[in-house]
Amino acid sequence: MKLTTIKRTLGIALLSFVATGSFAQDLIARQAPADRRMKDVHSVKIGSTLSTVNLANPAADIYADWDNGGVWNVSGYAPANMRIDLRGFAMPTTSRKITSNYGPRWGRQHAGIDIKVYIGDTIYAAFDGKVRVVKYDGRGYGNYVVIRHPHGLETLYGHMSKQLVREDQIVKAGEPIGLGGNTGRSTGSHLHFETRLAGKAINPAFMFDFEHQDVVNDFYTTRQAYGDNPRAVSSTTQRMEAEQRRATASIAQANATAAPAKSATPAKPTTYTVKKGDTLYSIAESNGMTVDELRKKNGLTRRSSIRKGQQLVI
Repeated sequence: MKLTTIKRTLGIALLSFVATGSFAQDLIARQAPADRRMKDVHSVKIGSTLSTVNLANPAADIYADWDNGGVWNVSGYAPANMRIDLRGFAMPTTSRKITSNYGPRWGRQHAGIDIKVYIGDTIYAAFDGKVRVVKYDGRGYGNYVVIRHPHGLETLYGHMSKQLVREDQIVKAGEPIGLGGNTGRSTGSHLHFETRLAGKAINPAFMFDFEHQDVVNDFYTTRQAYGDNPRAVSSTTQRMEAEQRRATASIAQANATAAPAKSATPAKPTTYTVKKGDTLYSIAESNGMTVDELRKKNGLTRRSSIRKGQQLVI
């Protein structure tokens, strides 16, 4: 009797082990696309931890300052070939219906996407970030919110009936920030959603797929400074720019080699005085160096910010 019981118990345990090994991946694969960002809990936690480091001063490398004045009050510089990590996303709304796309509309540029929502529907933060603007624009966005994110993007949420956050508040991806509405210049209840980089609008459809409630890809890469469409820059243009950079570097190297040594005393390092609107990216690029090199020369970290009048070693 005891032997039979032991066999039956071992059989059940073995079946359980085999089922776990065989079907675990199938179980993950059957999850809804909206839950894809949670399939690797470990990496999500690591990404979240890294993001919180910069939430107090998000994307300080790109933006010269922090201004609560409005959506257009932006001073920043977006480098070419910038890789933006979209994996920590949350969909701004559960609605899947697009009522108006990005692009020319009614004789003007429509800088975002309109998604059908009803008055009172919850609107969510698309990524971790810090709320920069909470205002009312009667001739445009109505009640709107702008959030700046550590990876460099700013997201805008317009025409809401109510804002649920305040300026300078830190929010997490998926946190409620407002309620759907029909305020401002609007002909029906909807969410106007924009994605911006250094003040320049990018088509949200390059990043968000509202129909499938998912991001288009894990990463979005810019192809030119202040670029709108990443496919707009031709390979010819990129090749010419690369050749010009190489030629400039060769001339600089030749001049350095040909210059006679005047003294054994090392020359004093060249310095740069930070001006209004400068960022680490703009200073580094204008002086032919990387941001990491600029940080290292000046003892700066990724959390460090710069101020007008500050002296930097270049």
